[in-house]
Amino acid sequence: MSGNADRPTTRVVAVPGGPLLVEGPVEVVLPNGEVRVSERPVVALCACHRSRYYPFCDTSHRRPRRRRSNDTGTSSSGDASGKRGGKG
Repeated sequence: MSGNADRPTTRVVAVPGGPLLVEGPVEVVLPNGEVRVSERPVVALCACHRSRYYPFCDTSHRRPRRRRSNDTGTSSSGDASGKRGGKG
């Protein structure tokens, strides 16, 4: 993919912890060959791979990831009875 002097430069902004903002409209070709099109003036492309609308961002990066429970049945906060600190 070499540059083309007839076409203006496309700006892509990487948002820390978030998506890639691309000046649109865009045509995104997925690894399986499927083409997704967006006519919006600015398109947010998912960088976390958690979006339900991948390759487009749905702000899933803002939600905390679900923690996996450990095998002992205890959580990282509180004692083995499941109680959190305080009198009990």
